[in-house]
Amino acid sequence: MMTHILRLDASARPGPNLAGAEQASFSRALGDAVLKGLVAHGARLGVERDLGGNPLPAIADATIKGFYAPSEAMTDALRAATALSDTLIAEIEAADVLLITTPIYNFGTPAALKAWIDQIMRIGRTFAYEEGAFRGLVEGKRAYVAYSYGARGYGKGGALNSFDFLRPYLTLILNFIGITDVTSFAVEATTADATTVDAAMAAALAEIERHFASEGVA
Repeated sequence: MMTHILRLDASARPGPNLAGAEQASFSRALGDAVLKGLVAHGARLGVERDLGGNPLPAIADATIKGFYAPSEAMTDALRAATALSDTLIAEIEAADVLLITTPIYNFGTPAALKAWIDQIMRIGRTFAYEEGAFRGLVEGKRAYVAYSYGARGYGKGGALNSFDFLRPYLTLILNFIGITDVTSFAVEATTADATTVDAAMAAALAEIERHFASEGVA
């Protein structure tokens, strides 16, 4: 059975293969390497969303009302307001693997990625609240996340580790909706000199290559 991938790119910068790009996205470059590894193990790219290049609209009052409206109270206006959410959730449901690439912006989540999160975090669709507890409804899927950080020190034990409100938050979101198998890769110091950046990217790409060279990874 073919493994289908849903890819989401959150960087405002274009991918490294786009002609004319003066400075390509590091997170997208890592994502390309992850995608290559997945495809080499028999996966196929299903849906690709450029959240950074084509931002989704923020949720509105009608969207929120539609999220919580019982089926008998749904009007044409509420169905229209939640149509995008329906589409985005359907993309998740149809995928076996989520591949998310994202930089850190001002210590947190890019607005483009947050807009997607707000559209797919939906009670009764991606999570439930039952007997006083939350339960994720998106089960049996895996996620790969490629992060890029402008400075060095965001990793475990680093001087800026407590400033990272991106990775813990995104991991929580994925776990909350039921995706607990999350593999992360990261590159740091992307605003440093060229030699440092090249070494950091080489190390991150080598880590991805080692991961997919491991037996049983798909």
